[in-house]
Parts: sequence; structure tokens; C-alpha cells
Amino acid sequence: MNPNTTHPLTRVVAAVTATSVLGLAPLVAAATPAHAGGAAPTLRSGGDDDPPGDDHGGRSGDDGTDDNGGSGGDDDRVINTGSCSAGARWKVKVKTDDGRLEVEGEVDTNRAGQTWAWSLRHNGSVSARGSSTTTARSGSFEVERKIVDLAGTDRVVFRATYAGQTCRGVVNF
Repeated sequence: MNPNTTHPLTRVVAAVTATSVLGLAPLVAAATPAHAGGAAPTLRSGGDDDPPGDDHGGRSGDDGTDDNGGSGGDDDRVINTGSCSAGARWKVKVKTDDGRLEVEGEVDTNRAGQTWAWSLRHNGSVSARGSSTTTARSGSFEVERKIVDLAGTDRVVFRATYAGQTCRGVVNF
């Protein structure tokens, strides 16, 4: 080997090291040649090893920690769930859709006829707001919007209020 040439793996390691500081490591990993490190890595978990009926995708919890979604899925989504201030439950799902982000926010109270005020914030700016009424069959409502997929991490906050009760879910995508 010529001492003036850099080994391909050395270039990849240097690129991953340099870009991981900027949060771009998944992009470099996707561009890494197969000969440099074996098979291409899975960049996001899809929840393929979750039990039937588990709709948590690759992540769950208020902090976005992995719910054992494992690797190997090609589903590009993050779902967080949690409790509201007075017993209701919330769910926020973010996934890619034709170059945009599809955001779903849901509140489940098990009580029909409640009209909740809600808002969706994207990186601190209000993307949508409105009101929705829980339906008779499930006692829940769902809001779905498509937003711009900005460069870097997108922070999506779904907030809903009713009669002094607050639900607030966050997804960092």
C-alpha cells in the first residue's frame, strides 16, 4: 500500500467522528460503503420485535427512549405516550411522509363529549391549533397534520387542555 494513500476505512472513521459532533452520523452511516464496515446499518428502529398489538414503533416514553424496537425495521417513526394531569392518556406519533413529517396527536379520556383545545408546536413555533371533541365510542380524539421536515432534529410538541387538565407530549425526530 502506498504510504501517501489513506485507507478507505480510515476515511470513514474520520468522517463519522467529525460528523457525530454535528449530529450527522446517521447520514454518514447511510453513505458508508459496504466494504468499509460490512452490511449497511439500520438507522431507525421500526419495532419489528415488539409483541402483537404494541403500537410504540421504535421508541416510547416521555424522553424518547427505545422501547426495545430493535433493529431491522424500515419504518421511520417515533411514538411517545404518557399520562395527562388528571387521568387521561396522550400519544404523539411522528413519521416521514413524502419528504414531510406526518404528526398525529391523540388524547384518550374514555369519556365522550369533552371538547379539548389543542396545539401543535414545531421547533417552538405553532404549526396548528384548534379544538376537538372526544367521540362517543372511544372517548378519544386524534389530530393529524403534515409539517415541513427541517434540517436536523425536529422537536414536535402536542398540547391539549380541558377543564383544567393538561396533556403534553414531545417527540424529538
